[in-house]
Amino acid sequence: MSEKVLMPAEDDRFNYKEIRSDRKSGVLLHITSLPSPYGIGTMGAAARDFIDFLAEAGQSYWQILPIGPTGFGDSPYQSFSTRSGNPYLIDIDLLIKEDLLEHNEPLEFDFGSDEEKVDFSLMWKNRLNLLRLAWERMHQKKVPSALLQEFEDFKTAECEDWLEDYAIFMSIKNEYGGAPWNEWPDALKLRNPVHLAEFAETHKEEIEFREFLQFIFFRQWEGLHSYARNAGIEIMGDLPIYVAGDSVEVWTEPELFQMDDDLNPTFVSGTPPDDYADGGQLWGSPLFKWEAHEEEGFAWWIERVRFQMRFYDMLRLDHFRGFESYWAVPYGDPTARRGQWVQGPADKLFDAIKEELGDLPMFAEDLGYMTKEVSDFRERTGFPSMKVMQFAFNPNDLSDYLPHNMVENAVLYTGTHDNDTILGWKEEEASQEELVFAKKYLGLNKEEGFVWGMMRGAATTVAKTVIFQMQDLLELDNSARMNVPATLGGNWDWRMKSDALNSELAQKLRELTRISGRITAKEAVKVPPSAKHKKPETV
Repeated sequence: MSEKVLMPAEDDRFNYKEIRSDRKSGVLLHITSLPSPYGIGTMGAAARDFIDFLAEAGQSYWQILPIGPTGFGDSPYQSFSTRSGNPYLIDIDLLIKEDLLEHNEPLEFDFGSDEEKVDFSLMWKNRLNLLRLAWERMHQKKVPSALLQEFEDFKTAECEDWLEDYAIFMSIKNEYGGAPWNEWPDALKLRNPVHLAEFAETHKEEIEFREFLQFIFFRQWEGLHSYARNAGIEIMGDLPIYVAGDSVEVWTEPELFQMDDDLNPTFVSGTPPDDYADGGQLWGSPLFKWEAHEEEGFAWWIERVRFQMRFYDMLRLDHFRGFESYWAVPYGDPTARRGQWVQGPADKLFDAIKEELGDLPMFAEDLGYMTKEVSDFRERTGFPSMKVMQFAFNPNDLSDYLPHNMVENAVLYTGTHDNDTILGWKEEEASQEELVFAKKYLGLNKEEGFVWGMMRGAATTVAKTVIFQMQDLLELDNSARMNVPATLGGNWDWRMKSDALNSELAQKLRELTRISGRITAKEAVKVPPSAKHKKPETV
């Protein structure tokens, strides 16, 4: 609830007025998009610099995308595990600092020369080979004993819960050239305990290497998360509703998914045809067997959410409408056209989560085809909804995304990782009628600029939380777009240039945040940090 600040009445008509003091904003930037000399953003110095930038700019949140290990297509929403971390995000310089790598060793590997794009093929080819050098030093005990003990403590704490299954899964996958688990030999595909034990015995070092990667990931993540908290920045995570078919979760517990006797999915996830995708979106993840989850009191989901809250301070629930009813597509169909709506668990699931974990800081990604049932369901959970201003300006359809229709209990974006950048929307996607409507409605002008005018329009709504894309702060076009839904290839690879952050940009964002009431009174009187992000000199 909003805090109420009592102010002296200006005349006899009012006794007080309510000042909303819980308004906040933040920036969406995935970790992979940070600058780095090693081809991909990591949890190192650039991440801390970005946190400093957010603090200087008066922000409250850093929103990221899912941080699990990615497979085919490089999508963070298709991970090999919902609990493990992506080894690509491990910072190389931190490993050098701890003597797990030598200064010259990263120079032996090619991670690409384009500072604005991730080359995932080079990541797959070379990243783990570099990290194996760090593992060799750990394995040979050429590191301080305290670090060795930390590793042992990590394995003791995590193995029984998830780490052992994950490490074996990734080791088998490595043994068979990255093949999905349903293409493994039957004894391993079906988890024959004798054959699994034999594999574990003959692949001890590979399994421990996978455990080591997770130890380093969690160690670096905890350091980064602590840094953010000390700076007053909360990390906002993203929980995909579905898990990838080629994941340790489906391999270890296929009974919780809609699978046949041969462990093939019967129905898979997607969305129905719409104006953006004539054949719908075919995501292809196996659907949950919700009756099996309900029989066990939704324990799998409770533990999944509990684990995610180790990573984050707030959690976005991806494709929230799928919990009320979901689009089920027959397995093997080339498009999502033949899908049908099927009832989901709705209140039963979230009542169980709340009973076990209490009220959690989560919000609902409730975009797409909405119904009254979905809206009522979200209202019952109390979760903030999600709004996108790019969808607001159809002059023939008064959208509930327009600022005058906005509600307080919402997280508002000008656009998300699945949308155009604001400049890209203006130049490529929006109709002339939409642009005219947006300019008139928001009072956009050349001095302010279209992009910052759109962000100002979002910031000054009543929505409690506003999230800006980093690409929009930098006024980039669609060459910096993160993802085009229903397409494969060329997604998820944008990176921010190393000289992008500076104090001038931080102060510009801070002023927008201040005038829209999204900096607390205590924060507003602080003198901004003097100059960690100096504007680079021009040549």
